[in-house]
Amino acid sequence: MRNRVEEKFLEFYENWVIQLEQYLHQLLIAHNTTMSEIELRALISKLTTHHKAYYTAKWAAIGEDVLAFFGPVWLTPLEKACFWLTGWKPSTVFRMVDRLRKSRLVLVEAQVRKLEELRAKTKFEEQKIEREVERYQVAMGDRKMVELARLGCHVGGESVVVIEAAVKGLATGLEKMVKAADCVRLKTLKGILDILAPPQCVEFLAAAAAFQVQLRRWGNQRHNVTHSYGY
Repeated sequence: MRNRVEEKFLEFYENWVIQLEQYLHQLLIAHNTTMSEIELRALISKLTTHHKAYYTAKWAAIGEDVLAFFGPVWLTPLEKACFWLTGWKPSTVFRMVDRLRKSRLVLVEAQVRKLEELRAKTKFEEQKIEREVERYQVAMGDRKMVELARLGCHVGGESVVVIEAAVKGLATGLEKMVKAADCVRLKTLKGILDILAPPQCVEFLAAAAAFQVQLRRWGNQRHNVTHSYGY
């Protein structure tokens, strides 16, 4: 049964994806027609604002129930399988840029150098967070946590207070790591957009939006087929 946070974010996310599809349509039109740099920058601004709105809503919801984002009811199993710490892995966007470069995206030497510098920085930040996650997992398996689990079998008075404090501490740690991961995602996205020229930004944002929209469609199709066979 969904709680209040899950219901609220489910509604938000579904509307957010619908808006993303509408922006994708605008990006494809911009890619196939001649638009001024001012018009392109205005469209890019709409997309960045849209992504920032997602994280604003996400962080507000995480403050209430961070665990909901580790088993999100608003995502299909396929979408969840592609996630890294409740979102897309920052370094994956560089593979998207690499694919675009092989097909039609032409970059000058200075752009390539800056992208490689950003790629290295992003990878470093990812590894830093992953090490923190490992330390966190070790802490959860610590003897004190085992003792708290045993206390749960004999709930009463003081033990309830101890358990609630421990759970709150774990949630705080998770919230901190998720926000750190989200910050790397946002910095990476901004870094790439700062390096690319406006027409290139449109191509990149269109590719990223198309992937996210299509991944959701595939996930829903697979989910519907699975349920139609009673699995």
